[in-house]
Amino acid sequence: MPAKTKEPVALVITGPTASGKSALAHEVALRTGAEIISADSRQIYRELTIGSAKPTPEMLGEVPYHFINEKTIGEPYSSGAFATESRARIAMIRKRGNPVIVAGGSPLYLQGLIEGFSDLPPADPKIREKLQKELAEQGSRALYRKLQDLDPERAATLDHTKTHRLIRNLEIIELIGKSSKPPSPTPEMQFHAVALNFPREELYQRINLRVEEMMSEGLLQEAEALLKKYRPEISNRTLPALLTVGYQELFDHLERKTPLEGAVTLIQQHTRNYAKRQLTFLRNRMQLNWIQAPLTAQERTELAESLLS
Repeated sequence: MPAKTKEPVALVITGPTASGKSALAHEVALRTGAEIISADSRQIYRELTIGSAKPTPEMLGEVPYHFINEKTIGEPYSSGAFATESRARIAMIRKRGNPVIVAGGSPLYLQGLIEGFSDLPPADPKIREKLQKELAEQGSRALYRKLQDLDPERAATLDHTKTHRLIRNLEIIELIGKSSKPPSPTPEMQFHAVALNFPREELYQRINLRVEEMMSEGLLQEAEALLKKYRPEISNRTLPALLTVGYQELFDHLERKTPLEGAVTLIQQHTRNYAKRQLTFLRNRMQLNWIQAPLTAQERTELAESLLS
């Protein structure tokens, strides 16, 4: 890891989904009086609770959380906006004398905050229209293969079903004539960033169990309420916030009457696939200190002490 020229302003705890980063961040915050910045692209939306694995009401009452329940799913929100707003929030928290923990696994949110973003060009209607036509005629897999040819490293972090992200990345490549991720500027803040690492099979077991727990907590009912309120947007795929693993599979179950058991199995499979993409991004595109999980009591104490030192 490169030598740091500034004192870290926050402890970052990340890792793949179901790795225990949120619980660890909460425990460390209770020990240190820290405030938590959620770096999760879905927890910011009020309507997405069970499927986004938000902190419980009890947890929200114990520790100050930021970027939880601050937007509705009709409000567009980007990794660039998060990078800007979270940096301002970190400065505000530190000004009042409290430590800061950033917890979450949304790769672009973390990268934007820790490394900063170079300026990217705005959307080009003509290029976007052309790409949308290609999508309609050839399908998302063809666009994904195109991105793999042009920027395989970037393609490895994306899901071919996330068509809005595919189109945006291909659009950027056409506009700037190179990889969809230009060199990042030198960040204004320094972070102490750790990532939790589980053995693959153990992580997959945790993911499967988490999905079962979400179903027990009422994920199907949450998806049903969203479908009732946003059926046209869900059918037309015009709300990116609802193009989310855990919800899409249940929307299909509710609309097409597919078996619920099959939908749950798909959620588990798609979540495991997402965890793979998270790990690919975190290992290949970010500089992190990897810690074998679960942490021992001594390791958790040392992590808390590092935030206060």
